[in-house]
Amino acid sequence: MSDASIDALAAALDLQTVRVVHEIAEHGSLTAAAEQLGYSQPAVSQQLRRFEERTGIALVERVGRGIRLTESGRVLARRARDVAATLDAAAGELAEIRGLRAGRVRIVAFPSASATLVPRLIAALTVAHPGMDVSYVEAEPPEAVRAVRTDRADLAITFSYPGDRDDPHQASARGLDVRSFGDEPMRLVLPAGHAAAASDLVDLGTLRDEPWIAGCPRCRGHLLELAGAAGFVPRIAFETDNFVAVEGMVAQGLGVALLPALALAASPRHDDVVARPTARADVRSLHLVTARGAERVPAVAAALAALESLADREHRADR
Repeated sequence: MSDASIDALAAALDLQTVRVVHEIAEHGSLTAAAEQLGYSQPAVSQQLRRFEERTGIALVERVGRGIRLTESGRVLARRARDVAATLDAAAGELAEIRGLRAGRVRIVAFPSASATLVPRLIAALTVAHPGMDVSYVEAEPPEAVRAVRTDRADLAITFSYPGDRDDPHQASARGLDVRSFGDEPMRLVLPAGHAAAASDLVDLGTLRDEPWIAGCPRCRGHLLELAGAAGFVPRIAFETDNFVAVEGMVAQGLGVALLPALALAASPRHDDVVARPTARADVRSLHLVTARGAERVPAVAAALAALESLADREHRADR
């Protein structure tokens, strides 16, 4: 294609068309796109028709009683996410001029952060920036990373395990910014009367004959890896993603478990349960995932700063 043809297309491709295609891709219909943009459906249809008349390129096509994006529409939709991020950055910089009396940050994080880090983060942002719009959705790391990539979230709080083959911060996070947020210690959860509970540190190998209670697939994979390094294959008797249920089972003497510190902090304390560090001081790593350049959006920058402050405060408390 000649430079002149490219220039003509660029001139025809106005910002409103990009917004319309973005919303159709996100919500699947002209009606929903119009509602998101605050326009009538005929106005949105006319916007698409004007673009097709100027360029000869159709962005949507009829399918039964509905519509879908054409191949050209899907190409534009992929680029539209980048444009939307740039516009958010520009809007954010304008909000910064106004003293951050407005702005939006959409947060997604894993379950055990929901009852620990996230409430403190939202409270800190609400106090410091009462005009900021803060939303939160819970999701495990792979889904949380996808939410940032597809512009359904601005900031994801995630975790990964050392040696994790399904680490969500490699191929799936390519093109995104991933910041380390510190390490979270792992704890062996034992019935209070267990022989190993008397030790300050517990060697995983001493629990080779115990029934185990395993958590989410990635947490279970980490347990298998640590147990393999200790020379045994754990006998997993029960599986549940609910860390409160895990502690309840341990309290009843049904088995032992390996839980991250945030999960323990988020669940009620059982007098019949003790938590002990592993002899190898095992940890999982915490991360903050954003789109590249998102720190230029003041609301996102404020959330990142608040999280760093919370992490620093907890680090000092642990010392």
